[in-house]
Amino acid sequence: MSAGRRETRIVAEQSASAQAPDSMAYQVATDLRALRAFVCTGALARGLPPHRVELLTLAVSELATNTLQHTTGGGRVRLWAEADQLFCDVIDQGPPARAFGRDMPPADAVRGRGLAIVEQVCDEVAVLTEPEGTVVRLRLGL
Repeated sequence: MSAGRRETRIVAEQSASAQAPDSMAYQVATDLRALRAFVCTGALARGLPPHRVELLTLAVSELATNTLQHTTGGGRVRLWAEADQLFCDVIDQGPPARAFGRDMPPADAVRGRGLAIVEQVCDEVAVLTEPEGTVVRLRLGL
């Protein structure tokens, strides 16, 4: 694993049911603005510093955009904090295999930076398969 990549062990062990998370569904591209506002407001309320809120919002926006481009039925975001950590799940009905752990695409690549960006801006990223769908769980220290 390169120094720029994050481990997924701890974040995968956290349960969204430990505390009642806030949740928001999204179905179409016009929902993304409200979704970003939801993440921003919720993360700030839980104590995430403003510069990290921007990074989390970017990561969630990238994942939600992928959901809308590559799956049907939209998705849902859950947000909660435990101890000194903020967790955010992006859930969809897409396939469980995600292309995490890859290097940033070259500068002349037209696509493919979204998941690499998510890994760069979050402390940890994990992909889980749950009965409700594929979950990408993000963790950021508060």
